[in-house]
Amino acid sequence: MSILIRNGTIITENDNRDILHANILVDGNKITYIGSEELPHDNEIDATGKVILPGFINTHTHVGMSGFKGLLDDMVLSEFLDKTSKLDSQRTEEGIYNSSLLGMNEMINSGITSFVDLYYSEDVIEKAVEKTGMRGFLAWATLDQEFTTQKGDPVKNAESFIKKKHPDTVTPMAGIQGIYVSSDENYFRVKELSEKYNVMVHTHLSETRKEVYDFVKTHNERPVEHLGSIGFLSDKLIAAHCVWITLNEIKLLSKYNTSVSWNSISNAKLASGGIAPVPELLSNSVNISLGTDSSGSNNSLNMFEEMKYSAISINNDRWSADTVKSQQILDMATRNAGMALHAPIGIIKEGYLADLIVLDMEQYNTMPYTDSNIVNNIVFSANSGNVEQVMVNGKIIMKKDSSKTGVSFFSGLNYL
Repeated sequence: MSILIRNGTIITENDNRDILHANILVDGNKITYIGSEELPHDNEIDATGKVILPGFINTHTHVGMSGFKGLLDDMVLSEFLDKTSKLDSQRTEEGIYNSSLLGMNEMINSGITSFVDLYYSEDVIEKAVEKTGMRGFLAWATLDQEFTTQKGDPVKNAESFIKKKHPDTVTPMAGIQGIYVSSDENYFRVKELSEKYNVMVHTHLSETRKEVYDFVKTHNERPVEHLGSIGFLSDKLIAAHCVWITLNEIKLLSKYNTSVSWNSISNAKLASGGIAPVPELLSNSVNISLGTDSSGSNNSLNMFEEMKYSAISINNDRWSADTVKSQQILDMATRNAGMALHAPIGIIKEGYLADLIVLDMEQYNTMPYTDSNIVNNIVFSANSGNVEQVMVNGKIIMKKDSSKTGVSFFSGLNYL
């Protein structure tokens, strides 16, 4: 099945950041042509007056926790963590599945086509990925046996999940909850798992000051330094948060080509203090993408909100409105994330997977726009209401006219 997306304004996010006025041919699950010709096709999308973007990629979330929305607000971090742990220990498969469906539909409606998830029960979450048509990079969370609520050995659970047969839109990963609940032995086992099955690894890292300084007291080393010393840092690792890191740690992340998922809204909402040292990460060539974190610590799985807040928060923190520019923020939401995942997504390019979104920019909130300000308007002015169509793996999974169909299905479900 081939689809011609005709006559659109294409934000390619390629190496030159070209903005084209052209057609895109999607054949099967890939982009096969970009240009002025109208090649033979089965179906078409008239994108006249529309903007076509690579789908947004959310590089850190816990989508199975979407049912926690509104249950973890207005409390200090210690209380937040205690209540989260209690809720997690009481989960059912039905609740995780329903929460995952809810969160995925929210992401789709804000133009997110792919997400990186860190949780247990990724086999349940995978079923929701298949149902919605999203692309999921699912990292089964591991931690030391004494801290887990999982049945059995978390690393063996992760291996069982990785070994399974998965649909085209699911990529299994190995996960680690964090250095505060994982011994070196757990890191070694996960590294071995990653190498054995050639899968990516996802973890929380240096999210809070307490996490870092508690570790320093017991190990006389900072977390990133320690992971470097035990050989865990690599280009297969995506580390979420990295708020409390030093310049030396930044240089280590750069040395090992480890990518960082910046979760600005979650970090601010939890009021754990500090803002990730994004300018220093960028100046040391560390690849940065954006993550929303969970509905418990953000309440929204919305990349438009994440882009805007990320830009204004870091610029305000550094007292300069050009600290991180709009184009860099859009890169983080698209191409940088694809690079972090070593996946052919995040760029509109021949041969890449057809994960695309169509935006209607001819609305009050995003007009006027031209090629010269279109990226600025996407980052600072657009919202979920501008998302008209969403394509993943060459299939349309959302059209604006039908985007709310089935919302009533979510009323009254068990999310815990």
